[in-house]
Amino acid sequence: MADFSKKSTVSITCPLGLPPYLTDEVKELGFQPTSTRDTGLEIEANLRDCMTLNYWLRTAHRVHYLIDEKPINGPEQLQEWLQELPWEDYIPEDGYFSVTSRIDHRTIENDQYANVLCKDAVADRMRDKLGSRPDSGSDLDKTVLFLFWNKDIARIFIDTSGESLSRRNYRSENVSAPMQETLAAGIIAATKWEPGQHFINPMAGGATLAIEAALKATNRAPASLRHNFGFMHINGFDKQEYQHMRDKAKAASKPLKEVEGKIIATDIDPAATIAGSRNAKTAGVDQLIEFNTCPLEETEVPDGDGVIVVNPPYGLRLDPGEDLRPLYRSIGDFMKDKGAGKWGYVFTGNNALGKKVGLRTSSKTQFFNTTVECRLLEYELYSGSK
Repeated sequence: MADFSKKSTVSITCPLGLPPYLTDEVKELGFQPTSTRDTGLEIEANLRDCMTLNYWLRTAHRVHYLIDEKPINGPEQLQEWLQELPWEDYIPEDGYFSVTSRIDHRTIENDQYANVLCKDAVADRMRDKLGSRPDSGSDLDKTVLFLFWNKDIARIFIDTSGESLSRRNYRSENVSAPMQETLAAGIIAATKWEPGQHFINPMAGGATLAIEAALKATNRAPASLRHNFGFMHINGFDKQEYQHMRDKAKAASKPLKEVEGKIIATDIDPAATIAGSRNAKTAGVDQLIEFNTCPLEETEVPDGDGVIVVNPPYGLRLDPGEDLRPLYRSIGDFMKDKGAGKWGYVFTGNNALGKKVGLRTSSKTQFFNTTVECRLLEYELYSGSK
């Protein structure tokens, strides 16, 4: 039986560009990072803490709990080491487990080979101790192990998330090139928006930005719609403790009627508006978001503090001859005409087009939308000249 109170190194992964925001989240939950890297950070925590981290982190992808680490010089030594570890304490005898990995070692040309070695070692250990081998495969919906083997140091983790935490389970309707939920949460964290202020999102597409803002405004846990995590398939998982955590999180959420500030999502495409409103309904925040099908310039911008956040196309997959420069100029005109007193933001993967907005940037924050390097351009919007 795994000891859910035993502390170990916990490695939390996130997309490139998001570690500063993940660091803030981790600290808000009461943890102190022991190290950071380009795609995540590490803390000291136990498996019980991992339940909280999985439930509340908005910018994280996975939460890995370290089982052991050791210098390993080749496949044979890897198998011997893994077979010595007490997997019967973690994996149910009648359970199912999978292995993912990230390998950079001279003796391994294919990560799948290392995965098979790991699966065999774990299964053989459990057969020797319990008399039977658990099933294994590629599905990530039960117990998931993560092997990280870099140069001569190998580390074996339990992936307490299972499926990526970016899968919030509210996106029932997709539009073209939807923004990942974790990226949207990071963009929001990088703006000067505070819950209670207006959040204006023209060109909203599937409304991921607006929905993530609404979840934050209501203090709803980002994983509240998920009902499966890797930690649920570890021996010693306490269902009652988990349910108590969910109940406590629900009690801490803010009723929709008490949320101040408007969240407005518009798009010129009726299909995008329909998809966004359905996603918001699945997320339980449709009553908080005002949806409208209209051109950019007709988007309502109410008086008061707030932000305007626009995620226009980057022009990377356009038909020949299609020109996005007028669109970017119109975004600048819209912000200048309607956004006085607010902060404006344009998220783009095309620096040349970003310059066509025609406003002076206060800051440029680097992000990555999958493999595309992007910038969040910030504008302080004044009435008249500064």
